[in-house]
Amino acid sequence: MSTPPISQPPGVARPSRFEPLVRRGHLPLVLLVLALCTLGLWLRLSVPLGPFYWDTVLYLDGGNRVLSGQIPSVDFFAPVGALGYWLFAAGLALFPTPQPLLLAHWMMFAVTLPPFLPLVLRLARDRAGLAWALLLPLLFFQLVPLNVEQFSTFPSFDGYGMYNRQVAQVLYVLVATLLFERRAGPLLFAIAWCCTTLFLLKITGFIVAGLVCLLAFAAGRVPLRVALGALGAFVATLAALELGFGLVSHYMADILTLVRLNEGGIAGRLVQAASIHFGFVGSGALLLVALLAMGWTSVCARFAALAERRDLASLNAALDQDVVWLAVLLAGGIFFESQNTGDQAFIFLWPLLLRILSGPEGRRLPILVLAGAVALPPTVNVAHRAARAVIGQVKYVALPLPDLKILGQVNQRPELVERAQTSLEILGEHEETYTLFADRGLLPFYSLYADIDFQATWLLGTDQAVRAIRAFEARNGVRFETIMTLNFTNPYPYLLDRQAPRHIAIGADPSRAVPAPDAETIAAVRATDLILYPTCPVTPANMRLRTIYEAGLVGHHPVELSPCWIGYVRDALTLRR
Repeated sequence: MSTPPISQPPGVARPSRFEPLVRRGHLPLVLLVLALCTLGLWLRLSVPLGPFYWDTVLYLDGGNRVLSGQIPSVDFFAPVGALGYWLFAAGLALFPTPQPLLLAHWMMFAVTLPPFLPLVLRLARDRAGLAWALLLPLLFFQLVPLNVEQFSTFPSFDGYGMYNRQVAQVLYVLVATLLFERRAGPLLFAIAWCCTTLFLLKITGFIVAGLVCLLAFAAGRVPLRVALGALGAFVATLAALELGFGLVSHYMADILTLVRLNEGGIAGRLVQAASIHFGFVGSGALLLVALLAMGWTSVCARFAALAERRDLASLNAALDQDVVWLAVLLAGGIFFESQNTGDQAFIFLWPLLLRILSGPEGRRLPILVLAGAVALPPTVNVAHRAARAVIGQVKYVALPLPDLKILGQVNQRPELVERAQTSLEILGEHEETYTLFADRGLLPFYSLYADIDFQATWLLGTDQAVRAIRAFEARNGVRFETIMTLNFTNPYPYLLDRQAPRHIAIGADPSRAVPAPDAETIAAVRATDLILYPTCPVTPANMRLRTIYEAGLVGHHPVELSPCWIGYVRDALTLRR
């Protein structure tokens, strides 16, 4: 005889069939995302070519240098820290044909998840909705290689801003942990992990992290023993890197050099950052005003108590308020964005917005509307562009780049590909026209490097150069073991399985990221077998690079490798034949 069903007690809601998924689905979703990313990097995926795609070559160059035994900052000047190059090198070693843009973006899961997952899984037990609200935005922004800024109207992925996107994502994890984690062990680990990561990614991100951690400590969210433990772990890690590789001292020297190269104009950059990201800054400022207006009595009472008592508890109470956190995060975000040209700006405001919305003020309509105005428009824009990029590939074709290995795993509209092929021919036949622009310090048009047409032409020219180098070596019975370029990027050591010369800046922007060469650098240039100078088109930056390294060109003779490339071949190499 069957047992009759037990009736539900009156007034108690029947559990939803989806409740187990809501409460325990966080980890399965993370594992699913990691599995899909791993599969995507293992397969030979192609992505739609977007603006500044050649920035991705910095990872190929840096990762290839790491695999050949070079240490960032110690053996080559880099605009940022070593961690990104180390992670990319690991990806090159693990996967046979990873799309480099996706690898540069998805490799950050190895950094963000270790401190973030303990928080999410702890919240999932009693605040499952908050856990989802923290987890889903981070997964979304880490999966989609797009900035909140938009340089191109063509459906594509952004090939630039990776360093800055990575910093924004780690700051998201740090802010979420400081606001919602109260357990000493996970909090200590997260602070030490995130601050070390940011130090080794980009120093401006580390400065913002220091500001936020200082607020969290003063607001009583980080106990003294946790702060000291995190500081100790951070210092111990840097000491190990310094003793083992000399990395920290060289890195700090590079930072000081970059500061000297970029000094001046900070006020203008702050205003520019605020104006570019007015959707965040303006809405955030209005939200700040609204919080102050609605909680004015409470805010004033806490600061009055601090002025009267001047004790630690009053300081904690005065600073651990949403208005204070919002003001500090907005200020930190504006500072960070003043040093950037593209990233997922201000996404680290999300955890604070969730705290605001979960508090008593969050139930008021003005606060709800303004919080949505901060977070939703950039998110919807990025989601829209991502959908266009994925769907648009249905009509795209692969660029003919047989000699570019994984760098050539890109596609675009057929008419743009045909245009780039024709443009390369015209550039090679009419060099003098573009030289006139360069002689006057001008590009052919102002936003040249952001243009997808230029990026496609540059890739085709790079493919042409690889074949031209191989043909020259075959004709003359030589082999160029070391190769450098008088150009922003240097993919050729990776593409040809050669070496890049040490002590040379990567990401060679002569206006802000190439220091004056010292004797060691000039000696390395002189010892380089092949130095490539691109002429399709001639640009002021490339001309300036040739001037900067002119002393190193002594002992080299120029040869025309192709209509778009001049090669400076080391004399001693040809004399040995």
